[in-house]
Amino acid sequence: MQIGISFTLPAQNLQVFPARRASFKCQKSPLNPLTKPHSSSQKPVSLTSSTELTRQHLSNLEKLLQKTNQADPEQVIKAPTIGPTETKGKGLLEGLNIARIWPEMRAAEEMSPRHLNRLQRLLSKTMEYSPRNNLGSRWREYHGCNDWSGLLDPLDENLRREVVRYGEFVQAAYHGFHSKPTMSTDEAPLPRHVALPDRSYKVTKSLYATSSVGLPKWVDDVAPNLGWMTQRSSWIGFVAVCDDKREIQRMGRRDIVIALRGTATCLEWSENFRAQLVQIPESDDPTQKVECGFLSLHKTPGAHVPSLAESVVEEVQRLIEMYKGESLSITITGHSLGAALSLLVADEISSCAPQVPPIAVFSFGGPRVGNKGFVERLNEKNVKVLRIVNNQDLITRVPGVVIGEGSEQQQQQQQDQQEKQGNESFARVFNMLENNNPWAYSHVGTELRVDTKLSPYLKPNANVACCHDLEAYLHLVDGFLSSNCPFRSNAKRSLVKLLHDQGSNVKQLYTYKALSLNLERDRISIPMSSLSSPSR
Repeated sequence: MQIGISFTLPAQNLQVFPARRASFKCQKSPLNPLTKPHSSSQKPVSLTSSTELTRQHLSNLEKLLQKTNQADPEQVIKAPTIGPTETKGKGLLEGLNIARIWPEMRAAEEMSPRHLNRLQRLLSKTMEYSPRNNLGSRWREYHGCNDWSGLLDPLDENLRREVVRYGEFVQAAYHGFHSKPTMSTDEAPLPRHVALPDRSYKVTKSLYATSSVGLPKWVDDVAPNLGWMTQRSSWIGFVAVCDDKREIQRMGRRDIVIALRGTATCLEWSENFRAQLVQIPESDDPTQKVECGFLSLHKTPGAHVPSLAESVVEEVQRLIEMYKGESLSITITGHSLGAALSLLVADEISSCAPQVPPIAVFSFGGPRVGNKGFVERLNEKNVKVLRIVNNQDLITRVPGVVIGEGSEQQQQQQQDQQEKQGNESFARVFNMLENNNPWAYSHVGTELRVDTKLSPYLKPNANVACCHDLEAYLHLVDGFLSSNCPFRSNAKRSLVKLLHDQGSNVKQLYTYKALSLNLERDRISIPMSSLSSPSR
């Protein structure tokens, strides 16, 4: 947004321009080429001639600015009239409209706390979305059939909306767990109500994850009141399906969503640290390996609940049969631990039926899950993965030692360089480490990288928890334009939840401004997705 300011000088202020000394010289100005320089022998310029010259200069300056503004009429917004009191003390540089010349300065100014109207809107509205355009025949492209080529940098507005929408399903999974974290150890759990952010979907199945390890008995003696924090089985997410005809028509297909939350219990944390690579049970290839702890949570059944893998396969098979003949898609989304389990779920259901619908994974802040063999396994099954990664998020850099990581283009460049150098011995050592090292991990899929430091609202030194927080991720995605552009000025996502979850990591200018606007953040009705998403 650009603001053109037409600057004129009141008549009563013209007396500030008389010559201060006899040596004052009228220099030739590019705005008034007819003006001739005076020789030193001439008399000092009179007050009358000085005033006339000043009027002419200001008149030419005004015409120049108006001509420049007319060249871009769509981006110019007239500034409100400034009264004499407000004009007093303003410099002539205001009329030059510096923000129009330097876009970075303009964007910073538009995001400044001085823009109270915009800030009040962002702090008072609980939800505002970018327009939901009709995806129609392009839905496969947005679902990753071409690995999101040409849609990420700059970020396509429709893809941005879809990414944020799937992230809110994960927030619903967090809320569904925290609303009732305790599970009975004596009987099967009852069906659980989940408040979805998108009313066009309905939940069809609750999902549970069970740890294969238990805490030592002395833990109960030392801390007997931990309760659900020490339970082996926990509610971890859900399966939902779109059943709204208008939304199905907008998306171009009926969408099945599997949403998984991040780590919450002590035993889930203990599984996260079991970082040794183990072979996938269903694989005949011994080089295809995944993290031991993630596989345990995926495959272990509970006392009264089936394993996560078994539940997902059973429900997906049922839905495929129910909507046989329709255009379907399967979208798996998760944050942190849920992002890791999303890849294992995608691998599991990719072969659960003769004709499985297209599968895409949208993961937020996910750790590494397996080695290069696991990456090749998912690629062979045509599972598409979009990893949303915060540049300051440490969780995305663990576990294990990085070998063979990077895009296919980067890996090919490394191989070409090795061939040119004729370093065959190094290549053999590299392959040996990659195949035999139990800590050789590699990321999967296509990456969308955001950065906490680009947000005008978050502190550049935000802590680890903030950089991994799901709401912070959605805030960064909503403001992302491209890798070489600042935070978009027309971002839609409310700041209320960000202040609620990460108030200590929001710049003080905005927290103070929120208080000055008399917004009682603690009393604001936060939407159901506002509960904090814990790290990992």
